[in-house]
Amino acid sequence: EVHLVESGGGLVQPGGSLRLSCAASGFTFSTYPMGWFRQAPGKGRELVAAISWIVNNTYYSDSVKGRFTISRDNAEKTVYLQMNSLKPEDTAKYFCAATPPPMQLSPRGYKYWGQGTQVTVSS
Repeated sequence: EVHLVESGGGLVQPGGSLRLSCAASGFTFSTYPMGWFRQAPGKGRELVAAISWIVNNTYYSDSVKGRFTISRDNAEKTVYLQMNSLKPEDTAKYFCAATPPPMQLSPRGYKYWGQGTQVTVSS
């Protein structure tokens, strides 16, 4: 059975940092591109960052480029999202997801999803 379990969310002040983690099990993690999505109330699910099974191949949305960093540890079967210089508009529920190759930019391309972790940026 496939599991994706996110952790690391919480309340942070503007300008602060958080590191999200997503622990995977039940599939061959090292061969799957991974993505981090977010969804704010009343809005659609937005791809924030993605990483191929080839570690140097990454994607970032314009809204987070230069502030967020996606990485993965295939030995630990974990994908991370380091979020710096957080803004109130980053407030959302963050989800990790896995897709068979190639890396996808649309949520419809992702096969497995976690339950999400809430990130709130507020003073």
